[in-house]
Amino acid sequence: MKKYIVSLVVLFSLTQSTKAQGLLSKSEIHFSRQDSLRGSITKERAWWDLKYYHLDVKVNPKDSTITGSNTIKYTVLESYQTMQIDLQQPMAISKVVQNGVDLKFSREGNAYFISMVNPQKVGATNEVVVFYIGKPKVAVNPPWDGGITWKKDTNGKLFIASSCQGLGASVWWPNKDHMYDEVENMLISVNVPGDLVNVSNGRLQSVQKLKDGTKTYNWYVANPINNYGVNINIGDYVSFSEKYKGEKGALDCTYYVLRDNLAKAKEQFKDVPRMLQAFEHWFGPYPFYEDSYKLVEAPYLGMEHQSSVTYGNGFKNGYRGRDLSGTGWGLKFDFIIIHESGHEWFANNITYKDIADMWIHESFTNYSESLFLEYFYGKEAGYTYVRGIRKNIQNDKPIIGQYNVNNEGSSDMYYKGANMLHTLRQIVNDDAKWRTILRGLNSTFYHQTVTTKQIEDYLSAEAGIDLSTFFNQYLRDTRIPTLEYFLKDKIVGYRWTNCVPGFTMRVKVQLNGQEKWLAPTTEWKSIAIDQDELKLNVDKNFYVASFDITE
Repeated sequence: MKKYIVSLVVLFSLTQSTKAQGLLSKSEIHFSRQDSLRGSITKERAWWDLKYYHLDVKVNPKDSTITGSNTIKYTVLESYQTMQIDLQQPMAISKVVQNGVDLKFSREGNAYFISMVNPQKVGATNEVVVFYIGKPKVAVNPPWDGGITWKKDTNGKLFIASSCQGLGASVWWPNKDHMYDEVENMLISVNVPGDLVNVSNGRLQSVQKLKDGTKTYNWYVANPINNYGVNINIGDYVSFSEKYKGEKGALDCTYYVLRDNLAKAKEQFKDVPRMLQAFEHWFGPYPFYEDSYKLVEAPYLGMEHQSSVTYGNGFKNGYRGRDLSGTGWGLKFDFIIIHESGHEWFANNITYKDIADMWIHESFTNYSESLFLEYFYGKEAGYTYVRGIRKNIQNDKPIIGQYNVNNEGSSDMYYKGANMLHTLRQIVNDDAKWRTILRGLNSTFYHQTVTTKQIEDYLSAEAGIDLSTFFNQYLRDTRIPTLEYFLKDKIVGYRWTNCVPGFTMRVKVQLNGQEKWLAPTTEWKSIAIDQDELKLNVDKNFYVASFDITE
């Protein structure tokens, strides 16, 4: 009779082997021209390089509208006369001006095509001003189904915020809404009712009091920033601050919360310096010292807005008070503070070019939670946590989405992605080297947009291992690789099954209680052990299954 041993995975996951290579057919998903206009580097985008934005907006709570303009500076890479600017319905561009001349434009869905009058000469730096108005999409389930959230706090004061990853920043302001080209720096000017405060990215330069009783908050961002990282947070905020002594000196940390929550925040936000201590250890210096670090209370769960991380976790540890790992370790930290701040390194410092590669943001950041625990509570705490979150893995579709159509892959980019990286750490089998690799990622790709291939190639080179089939297995396939083995007549036979063609990955096992490394392939290998009774267990830190075929 055969014995079945399933390591570290839920039983139903093994049924994924019935899927053809574990992959979904591309024909099962249909995309429109709007998807392509949103998700690809069109000719109307490719000819100009984004340099600077001045986003100048007025938020009108009475009718839930936003009016304003975006001044766009750019360098001409290739002579061309049509520029694509994105703004989602029901918002509308009302006028476009260059050098004092009104430009003609047409609209196709959420993409505007602007006809330039003056010749766009290669190497020139030009400026265009886009004026717009409208009632932006109301966020249905922020931050996942985003837009603008219009709420009131318990005192009846307005509480307003933006959230737009995936959906796109063009849901509330006009921009070059593709991740490949980050603006190098920007000024964000937000006009709000006089009894409210606006908090955006970067550092507050000035507050202007207008004759109509409103105020304009001017925030300057000195570092490159992705579009969805730009945010507005409007409320009856009070603040407190501290300086964190970090790797690059004193980092200004400022916290904005609703008036009634100040005492709770002063206690709960003690996780911020702990986060900075752990993540600077693992990933290198906080990437935006020039822009400071801010944690801002929001009317939704939270989001990784660059240097303006939003928070709505109820001043509780865990995820809304719940441990996602089921191990107890998830209640040792405030999930939103740790996870969303981890994105400052993986999302805001290192940013995907295409949302299909969103795993670069989410896998590393989900994994950062266990590294935080390891830093403060020891390796077994971190290891236990990352193994615990495996129960949330679905293995429903590949982690990588489809390119050029604004399509993200499976939500497994979170929990499975973290366990993929944890497995890779076991393969590297050198804690100091692993830390060097993580820090090296953030220095090598500092303030850059990247592709999956760049990250894969870097990890392979730094680990000194060809990881091509490893990433094909975990990122592009849904099956859990299975170590199939037999124990008979003092022989241990083994191979990988339920995997991509040519899959190779060394794995640590306990063989009769002794640690041993095996290097299986998809072909049978064997070793002789001079013992009559044989027992094999796969190290539980590898996200794999095992299957004993011994008769």
